[in-house]
Amino acid sequence: MTEVLFTLTFAVAAPFWALMILAPKWSVTARIIASPLIVIPGLVIYALLVLPALGEVLPAVASPTLDGVRDLLGGADGAAAGWAHMIVFDLFVGRWAWLDSRERGVPSLVMAPVLVLTILLGPLGLAAYLAIRGRWTPRPAGPES
Repeated sequence: MTEVLFTLTFAVAAPFWALMILAPKWSVTARIIASPLIVIPGLVIYALLVLPALGEVLPAVASPTLDGVRDLLGGADGAAAGWAHMIVFDLFVGRWAWLDSRERGVPSLVMAPVLVLTILLGPLGLAAYLAIRGRWTPRPAGPES
């Protein structure tokens, strides 16, 4: 079951990444990515992996030590949960960066490599976006309809 959940984790996030990277100007992309609920499938997987082991997880994260975290993540269940954790947060950060970039008018060709970096090395993708975002100022909001 753990291996199935591990495999599903990226599969449930990949369509959202594909929309942001490959179809950034499609109106459907904007409607879908506007919802923070896109992370729900990954959250469900994470919950399925973590909740049964909550008795082991809580002490390890409440008072973390290097050895404790290594032991927690060292098995298949822990590695799959860690992977789900990363995928969910990377998607949420990528979503934020994509939405913010649309407001600022950051070109899609600039954002594509930032989003790929966020998929692969989450915090470095966030750092890249934070480094470039100041070059574009937010567009003024249009009149309300």
